[in-house]
Amino acid sequence: MVNNFKLSVVIPAYNEADNFGKGVLEQVQGYLSQRSYLSEVIIVDDGSTDDTTKLVKKFIADKPTWQLITNPHQGKAQTVATGIVAAQYDAVLFTDFDQATPMAEVEKLLPFLKRDYDIVIGSREIEGSRREGEPWYRHFMGRGFNFFVNLFAFGNIHDTQCGFKLFKTSVAQKLFSQLVVYGPYQETRAFTGAFDVEVLYLAHKQGYRIAEVPVFWTHVTTPRVSPMRDSIRMFLDLIRIRLTDLLGKYS
Repeated sequence: MVNNFKLSVVIPAYNEADNFGKGVLEQVQGYLSQRSYLSEVIIVDDGSTDDTTKLVKKFIADKPTWQLITNPHQGKAQTVATGIVAAQYDAVLFTDFDQATPMAEVEKLLPFLKRDYDIVIGSREIEGSRREGEPWYRHFMGRGFNFFVNLFAFGNIHDTQCGFKLFKTSVAQKLFSQLVVYGPYQETRAFTGAFDVEVLYLAHKQGYRIAEVPVFWTHVTTPRVSPMRDSIRMFLDLIRIRLTDLLGKYS
């Protein structure tokens, strides 16, 4: 990247205390500290009920380019959106706290910004990608969900749900401000949902250029995900996204 390039990194967090022992934030810090471009890291806490905020505050105390924003519990969509709004630099990446896709994989995405793509998404499904440790049923369910995404929304993206996406910051801030199905709401439990689909649906509708790039991804077990229950809700949300558009509610 050019010398004056600057990257904002948004990391959503919810009850992540168990992940601190895995050194995930150290990995992010270690990678970014070796880059020639400037960066900032914005951790947004989604109303954690464990020691997440205390541990994050301790970790970033001596890191002036890192910040913590605390939200009431609203789900992942609004957690990411809060970080997107706060981003100050040219491009913004959101990446999962558990680093299932390691921070270093951003090197595969960055060149596409130079080729004037507006959004570059990590993919676990296209040729060249690699996934490890995922139970067969999770992969099957993911493939099934993407089939319906292509049926109801758009037909040219193979993996909408990988939590590793890079945007031109101005584009991200516009798209996240237009969310309807995943707009501000109060969540009662941990839920990721299909907000990626709504963001990409809006991007596709508005003609933004989207690149899908193969990345490495490792399955991280978490009790916060209910594969069957969450899949049903995501499918219903997919229908809501399509209906929202048909009703003319996307500006």
